[in-house]
Amino acid sequence: METLRRGLSRWKRYRIKVHLAEEDLLLPLTVRPTDTVMDLRALLVRQGVTSWKKAFHYNARLLGEDETVKEAKIQDGSVVLLIADQ
Repeated sequence: METLRRGLSRWKRYRIKVHLAEEDLLLPLTVRPTDTVMDLRALLVRQGVTSWKKAFHYNARLLGEDETVKEAKIQDGSVVLLIADQ
């Protein structure tokens, strides 16, 4: 059963939003649980948004570059904050 659950997770999609603090903009993204923060950056670049020298935060916690959506416990409908590095 666990193998089936893991197999189905690659088809699962979450619709999240990325809040760009500087532009006061909320961008919708569709991600998989296995996507990393680097993958989120690539999705933003495809939409014409640069995330260079910016950090992703979720639930008041800085996300690591290799951290997956599942590891960060980001769920469907979540909002991730993208702000400039300090």
